[in-house]
Amino acid sequence: MPVIVVANPKGGVGKSTLSTNIAGYLAQAGHAVMLGDVDRQQSARTWLSLRPANLPTIAGWELNHDEIVRPPKGTTHAVLDTPAGLHGKRLDEVMKLADKVLVPLQPSIFDIHATHAFVRELLARRRGDKVSIAIVGMRVRDGTISADQLRSFLETLQVPLLGFLRDTQNYVHLAARGLTLWDVAPSRVERDLEQWQPLLQWLEA
Repeated sequence: MPVIVVANPKGGVGKSTLSTNIAGYLAQAGHAVMLGDVDRQQSARTWLSLRPANLPTIAGWELNHDEIVRPPKGTTHAVLDTPAGLHGKRLDEVMKLADKVLVPLQPSIFDIHATHAFVRELLARRRGDKVSIAIVGMRVRDGTISADQLRSFLETLQVPLLGFLRDTQNYVHLAARGLTLWDVAPSRVERDLEQWQPLLQWLEA
């Protein structure tokens, strides 16, 4: 069962946006998806409570005494939304479950430096080459100085950049109703779906 972890040591970089939309894509594809919320803010859990019952089902995951537990039987894919500052024992527990780790990163110099040590920590803690790690730029305008800074940063690490997701209110409006890009007419989010293609190819590899 693939377990996809979305992680970054900083808050507010788009972890829940990525997690919910990944879960929505997998559910739309017919998989039995569980969205696990390791974040104390319980953002994913709140989002699930808003999700309309007529849409493809995404199961929730209750934490047990603040410990990470395995997904319930019947789950074919799991997506884990993690808290800011994920380090130490909790990171070890998450990495034991992970098949893929996706690191959302905004291309500011502050976020870049805060993420640098975390990515190196992920590389040091992964089980050989069994865990794939990649970065996706969040709220990025391609062709800008900030985008170039992000690319330069990634040249110092052994992880791929899957692409950039633009800064758009589409994600905000959809999240407020428990929706994802795959729950609305493609014509409404055509540009965003196009940006997701490299990310989806990595998820399915």
